[in-house]
Amino acid sequence: MSGDIRHTGSAGNAGNTGNTGDTGNAGSVDAPSSHTGRPGEHPEGGHGSAVPKLAVIGLLAVTASWGSTFFLIKDVVTRVPVPDFLAVRFAIAAVVLGVFAAPTLARLGAVAWRRGAVLGLLYGLAQIAQTEGLAHTSASVSGFVTGMYVVLTPVLAGVLLRHRIGRATWIAVALATAGLAVLALRGFAFGPGELLTLLSAGLYALHIVALGAWTSLRDAFGLSVVQLGVIAVVCGIAAAPGGITVPDRTGDWIALLYMALIAGAFALVTQTWAQAHLPPTRAAVIMCMEPVWASAFALVFGGESPTVRMVAGGGLILAAMYTAELAPRRRLPAETPHLPV
Repeated sequence: MSGDIRHTGSAGNAGNTGNTGDTGNAGSVDAPSSHTGRPGEHPEGGHGSAVPKLAVIGLLAVTASWGSTFFLIKDVVTRVPVPDFLAVRFAIAAVVLGVFAAPTLARLGAVAWRRGAVLGLLYGLAQIAQTEGLAHTSASVSGFVTGMYVVLTPVLAGVLLRHRIGRATWIAVALATAGLAVLALRGFAFGPGELLTLLSAGLYALHIVALGAWTSLRDAFGLSVVQLGVIAVVCGIAAAPGGITVPDRTGDWIALLYMALIAGAFALVTQTWAQAHLPPTRAAVIMCMEPVWASAFALVFGGESPTVRMVAGGGLILAAMYTAELAPRRRLPAETPHLPV
């Protein structure tokens, strides 16, 4: 999820106001379990089911929106400090969604509010860690290390959710990692910047796992607003010491509004809905499409020329997604255990 600063805009959401003690039987990362509308349960149905396919399309749209922001961010942050940019962006997204989410927010219980706050905190801290790391390493290395969430997600899902990771999933993870390396790496040394960026990748992976475990279709919209609000507060605290700077150009405000509403609010709600239908590792592999979209937008709008690295890296990531999507999935009647908060 590296585009949009992390790629900023990949926040998600939690759900459920009910029992936090459910554990159920261990599920499989490769197979969504039967869906009853409760958090941590994914709809049954493999590749023949229309809803999971729509969820995949939704995540692809999200990654496209993230990928479209790279050249916009590169320009805006030359005039607005990164923490200030993030704070204003997420505040706008939270306020706009909040206007439409009042009824949903009113029915959220304490557990749902707490989960949304935890998810927002995870994502906000990841944004700060990645941004600080970026100040001490190259953008290409930052992009690769951040993308390591695709490796960390199945590991965390196995440890925290007791998921069984199938061989096809690990093949997809390996292909995606290789693709990210080909796209991004041009030399690598591990220092403080890389360490902070790796920390952000771990936080992003934990966010994906928790989002998949806690997402409730009924509460998705309201919890998206809670999460966005917490992200804005976390980024605002990081920006506060020097005072928050806002754009002074019309073009910057137009770009900021696009990133707040499309690559922020829309992306968050869509990701939250999609992860109610997809297991965490499958979602993580799909979201590796972000740098591929970023390269495509750079070719079309940024005046860049195609390179062997771009084609090879993008091809490996597409192969990873193909592997993850077409691998056989067993249907398990057991619900996926979710993380208590």
